[in-house]
Amino acid sequence: MAKRDYYEILGVNKSADEREIKKAYKRLAMKYHPDKNQDNKAEAEEKFKEVKEAYEILTDPQKKAAYDQYGHAAFENGGAGGFGGFNGSADFGDAFGDIFSEFFGGGRGRGRAQADTRGNDLQYNITLTLEEAAAGVTKEIKVPTAVVCNVCHGKGAENSSDISTCSTCHGSGVVQMRQGFFAVQQECPTCHGSGKSIKNPCKKCHGEGRIQKTKTLSVTIPAGVDTGNRIRLAGEGEAGRNGAQAGDLYVQVQVRQHSIFERDGVNLHCEIPINIALASLGGDVEVPTLNGKVSLTIPAETQTGKVFRLKGKGVKSLRGSTMGDLYCHVVVETPVNLTNRQKELLKELADSLKGDKGSKHSPKEKSFFDKVKKFFG
Repeated sequence: MAKRDYYEILGVNKSADEREIKKAYKRLAMKYHPDKNQDNKAEAEEKFKEVKEAYEILTDPQKKAAYDQYGHAAFENGGAGGFGGFNGSADFGDAFGDIFSEFFGGGRGRGRAQADTRGNDLQYNITLTLEEAAAGVTKEIKVPTAVVCNVCHGKGAENSSDISTCSTCHGSGVVQMRQGFFAVQQECPTCHGSGKSIKNPCKKCHGEGRIQKTKTLSVTIPAGVDTGNRIRLAGEGEAGRNGAQAGDLYVQVQVRQHSIFERDGVNLHCEIPINIALASLGGDVEVPTLNGKVSLTIPAETQTGKVFRLKGKGVKSLRGSTMGDLYCHVVVETPVNLTNRQKELLKELADSLKGDKGSKHSPKEKSFFDKVKKFFG
């Protein structure tokens, strides 16, 4: 049966770049991986191999160029179509291993048995309030991951005597197949890259050496963290295969928006609305901070936009002992829902401010209208 076109298999155009090819491969690898298709495993395995073969050819510039020129004939019968002239000993499994590990824990080993494969790093997203981020907090999180099997302790076998070196690859985890000019190195089909043969696999982990489990961890968040900061928990990632080193867990911080304060690094900003009487006559007003209320003195004749700085009332620096400041932005609020008597009083006030003397009560207003008058000539 004629082989399908590699571009058709991956669902991409001939003009697709490596990024598009890799993206298509990831999607199809997820779809056809045998572990994801237990009800139709044989067919899924064939499709998976077909996708993998297409990916390996199209992500190698030399092999892709040969395929684009000669099609499948470039890799059959000693390189039909006259193609040759490059060293075909490159490891086809390199690119596959890196992509595959992102989804199924295939690890990072290249041309080595899976026994050397470190576990994948994991990421956990955590959302904090501004108060928690500023003061620091300890959080309990639950992380689903692969952990070392508690029955075989990572060996994958019921007994150590059941483990022997794979007779096909002699422990390397890979085999070489020659196709004309090419020497193709692939994962060992017998041990699937482990380099080992297990006579009686562990019944709990089925020879994997790992089981899926949700771990509960206590994470200490330092004071001063902000959105985008990461906390590394060494060795708390996915367990490695066959007892190899575990990966790390990275806790990604997101700080929730606050209803009063706006954060700018270690500094905080907030609006302080005051009424017209307080702005005119001055007085004291209570303002919030992360550590409770404080009294702020408003001088007489304060205008909208005036900023008062409260030193040390911001957020602690993550990498030092310095404290940021709190900046209070004054907003003079126009009174609403006035009674008739209040309107009369305001009218009396407005009338008393008119005339020549009015300019000294509203200097900005007078300055503005003087400019307007000059503008219109």
